[in-house]
Amino acid sequence: MSETTSEAAPSGPRATTREWIGLLVLVLPMLALSTDLTVLFLALPSLSADLDPSASQALWIVHIYGFLIAGFLITMGRLGDRIGPRRLMLTGAAAFGVLSLVAAFSPSAGVLIAARAALGVAGATLMPSLFSLLRVMFRDDTQRRLAIAIMFSAFSVGGAIGPLLGGALLEVAWWGSVFLINVPPMALLVLVGPRLIPERAERHPARPDLPSVGLSVAGMLAVIYGVQEITAGQESGGGTVWLDIVIVACGLAVLAAFVRRQRRLPVPLLDLSLLARRRIGVSLGALLIVSIGAVGLFYLFTQYLQWVVGLTPLQAGLWTVPYIAVNIAGAMLAPGLAKRIRPTVIVSASLAIAAVGIAAVALVGGPGASFAALIATMCVLGLGHGAGVALMSDMIISGAPTEHTGSVAAAQEVGGELGTALGIAIAGAVGMVVYRAVLTDDTRVPDEAADSALGSVHDGVAAADTHSAPALLGAVRDAVSLGLQTYAGIAAVLVAVAATLVTVVLARKSVDQDARAKVESEVPAP
Repeated sequence: MSETTSEAAPSGPRATTREWIGLLVLVLPMLALSTDLTVLFLALPSLSADLDPSASQALWIVHIYGFLIAGFLITMGRLGDRIGPRRLMLTGAAAFGVLSLVAAFSPSAGVLIAARAALGVAGATLMPSLFSLLRVMFRDDTQRRLAIAIMFSAFSVGGAIGPLLGGALLEVAWWGSVFLINVPPMALLVLVGPRLIPERAERHPARPDLPSVGLSVAGMLAVIYGVQEITAGQESGGGTVWLDIVIVACGLAVLAAFVRRQRRLPVPLLDLSLLARRRIGVSLGALLIVSIGAVGLFYLFTQYLQWVVGLTPLQAGLWTVPYIAVNIAGAMLAPGLAKRIRPTVIVSASLAIAAVGIAAVALVGGPGASFAALIATMCVLGLGHGAGVALMSDMIISGAPTEHTGSVAAAQEVGGELGTALGIAIAGAVGMVVYRAVLTDDTRVPDEAADSALGSVHDGVAAADTHSAPALLGAVRDAVSLGLQTYAGIAAVLVAVAATLVTVVLARKSVDQDARAKVESEVPAP
């Protein structure tokens, strides 16, 4: 069956109550994984008071977990295809629970960093396995799309509640409690998973190529680390940006070597021919582009809430809830729509809606913007983004042979990780360039405060407070607003490009082929 006609393929048998209960069990580790990415944000002060980490150690405590997840995704996706995704997931879940206990009772910063690093490796076993198993459990197209939407929604909810949950726990317990919350869901998964979650019968029997493992891990770690360091340098006004750029360039060179090796190997770690399939390759490319635009804008939006609107981190987090709620609503509505309209068409329309929402942010997000209008336009983005990403994920996972599902699920997660890192880095860089350019020409910036104000947004606010200069504070807020507005214009173009790509390569081709098939069916047989 060709790729363009695969959307019209008949669905498999419908899932039973057992599979839906199994999905609920799978949601728990997804919540734990995403919560662990953000739960330390509020726990770091009390953790620092107890373990006394250096500034560098504190950064590694927060970020090493995400670095290692990104680095090992491809390897773990391929390993799951070899030994079975359920087996890998249960092993990873058991390790994640034990390592969470180690992290909770770490006696030193060094031990905590090591535990967080190991948690990242264990976490990388879970994400590709979860999505791979959804294809086994839900063979009906509509049910599978709904299950994927639920999984994505769980990830969004976990990331959003991480800081809130961490803050609530710290009111009544010590910093280690933010790790202990991972233990019950992982224990439940290990205990009931074998009964509720079926193993995938299809296997990729060849062993993973170890040099390819090293290249993929080293390349991803260098790229993600370098990009995040560039972002941190832009935010603080310091850092060695050229060194970080060199690290990113080296990481890209290592990944290029990884790609060359995959093309030469008879049994590669990642079969690049899978990416040549239109449904998979185009969806992955669109996912990367959309993540750069949407995630970058969301990042600047959270900064805007604090620096311009003047909200506390907790208040800012609460005002992101409308966006997250609408994002989840879009993801949950998409599977039902896909029963009546081709998924590729829905993805095209959803990304177009997201592009319109971002363009609206560019129009209303400048100095003196209406807060209500900005929230509303971000919600338009959230609706389109949620629906589009959920269906693109299904197109990626269902577009590969079953024995390669773990690998394409890992490629999907890598695309999301890279898009997130690049989106935050590019948005931070654009916002800072605009911020400095605007303040340089703003007459409200007094000469004695100019140098400090230009360092970073935080320095600008501090300078306004130090010099009792409300006009300077107004200039800083206007500069931040213009940075958001500028990046919104860039992000609107990026998401529009992704929508066009899906429309031209997937949606239009599938509709045209349907029309040809209809004409052929009406021609009487000779």
